[in-house]
Amino acid sequence: MTFTPFSPKSHHQSRSKSLPCRQHPLILQCNQHLGSLEASPSDNSTSSSSSLFRHKLTGLQTLHDCIEKLVRLPLTQEVLVQERQEKWVDELLDGSLRLLDVCTVAKDSLLHMKECARELQSIMRRKRGGEMEVAAEVRKFLASRKVIKKAILKALENLQATVKKAKFPPSNKDNPTVTLASLFKDVQVITLSILESLLNFISGPAQSKPSKWSLVSKLMHNKKVTTTTQESDPNEFSNVDAALQSFVFHMTRKADSISHLQNQLEDLESVIQGFVEGLETLFKRFIKIRVSLLNILNH
Repeated sequence: MTFTPFSPKSHHQSRSKSLPCRQHPLILQCNQHLGSLEASPSDNSTSSSSSLFRHKLTGLQTLHDCIEKLVRLPLTQEVLVQERQEKWVDELLDGSLRLLDVCTVAKDSLLHMKECARELQSIMRRKRGGEMEVAAEVRKFLASRKVIKKAILKALENLQATVKKAKFPPSNKDNPTVTLASLFKDVQVITLSILESLLNFISGPAQSKPSKWSLVSKLMHNKKVTTTTQESDPNEFSNVDAALQSFVFHMTRKADSISHLQNQLEDLESVIQGFVEGLETLFKRFIKIRVSLLNILNH
């Protein structure tokens, strides 16, 4: 499943030209954090990995901490109150909802996968029904992955549709208004871009259902080559998918393969836990910022 990511193109340069000579330190800090995220490796490059996304989630937390403080400034509140009837303020609020929705989809998907992975590991450890019972649980896991991928696909499609309609920051406004609106816009764009890429990472690459012939062809390849390819893939989600598909289609059915699957599932669970913790922290930041905005605008 591939999507054209939200392009956090360099608003940083154009933004700096319109800022007043003396900026508030918080605006400078927000721009610095934003610039660091824009300059970090691309989420769509071959270097994408769970460690990269953990790093970016931490960066987003720092950025939104700064935004939360900025929203509380009297100058920011004054601008928002004056502009409360303007389109860009509505877009700012709509964007805050999009952030919450995407974050929720990602977190729910991960928690569901974590539960399924733990159940599968439990069956593997007991192995009361032998490989047949394990295979049945593997099929359940793969079926749940399909459900998760469909949910992610729908969320991303909805997100793409709503973001295309968004039109802010404003034009022909005074300098503080343009500065703040442009900054808020750029923060939402980079945040949505990273969360979108994270969802694609969780979903894994789009794959058609393998035919029996393709599975036989893969089976003919040297086992070491297959193992090396899987180990070189930085995506733990797609690695587990591939290993489980191999198991359920009788490509590998030995005690050592079950042990290898357990190790991969443990690695995946560790990655999921790190993502969930990062997303939960980020979700709380989103809530605080949205509540502050609503309090200001409804005051």
